[in-house]
Amino acid sequence: MALFKGSGVAIVTPFKEDLTVDYDRLESLIQFQIENGTDAIIICGTTGEASTLTDDEQIDCIAAAVKYTNKRVPVIAGTGSNDTRHGISLSQRAEAVGADGLLHVTPYYNKTSQKGLYEHYKVIAESVSIPIILYNVPSRTGMNILPDTALKLSEIDNIVAIKEASGNIAQVAELAQKCAGKLDIYSGNDDQVLPLLSLGGVGVISVAANVIPKEMHDMVALYLEGNHQGSLALQLDCLPLINALFCDVNPIPVKSALNILGGDLSSGPCRAPLTTLEPHHQEMLTNLLNQYFKR
Repeated sequence: MALFKGSGVAIVTPFKEDLTVDYDRLESLIQFQIENGTDAIIICGTTGEASTLTDDEQIDCIAAAVKYTNKRVPVIAGTGSNDTRHGISLSQRAEAVGADGLLHVTPYYNKTSQKGLYEHYKVIAESVSIPIILYNVPSRTGMNILPDTALKLSEIDNIVAIKEASGNIAQVAELAQKCAGKLDIYSGNDDQVLPLLSLGGVGVISVAANVIPKEMHDMVALYLEGNHQGSLALQLDCLPLINALFCDVNPIPVKSALNILGGDLSSGPCRAPLTTLEPHHQEMLTNLLNQYFKR
């Protein structure tokens, strides 16, 4: 039930100035991604501001992504929740509107034990038939999926992968050793794509791909083809821009970058409590984008 190899974009949710979802612009953004080699669309994740969407908005965005993508690449829907019943409901609704897979973040704020994590994911997986990617991002959630828990979860048929954003390379190495052939590993950090690929990872779920989709796709493709030096060159070349896209809370900088680039990439404001980029960061990002795209 593997979903994809390569670069999947954690796509932003574009808003109009009145903060309603801009579905025309979402279609443009998806088209831009597919034209530039992106291997999967991840809709309504953290970068997509899912926490500020109503359930109906979230499902409408997923349905729109399925329609616009039209089977050209997989659509993976973020349906994670810190309420297991809510996670089940969102997952079933996402499957009903045609999502190819689901991305499930660990329960945040209320948290749980490793046993609770297993039971949370098990009952959600049993409620749907499509594949699930676990999402481990302790800096956001206060929860860490330990390698032994990931191994146990890999025994569930439709839990097929993990997005690893712990930043802990030693933990990822242990995960890769224990779950080899049982879970696909995706980097959840754009500045650590190569390290995770070197440990057997198969791709990245990328914020930076909103702005540089071809480069993120090529970075993974070159590595998987055996051109490690070419992949490394891209990773290092993209690093200043990647770092700039995390100068503030995601997705504030990446939405700002898309708005700076303008045209069909403009994505509007973020919803509160996210706000606008600080002026000095805006200036830095503008200068960096100008340098990057005028080379």
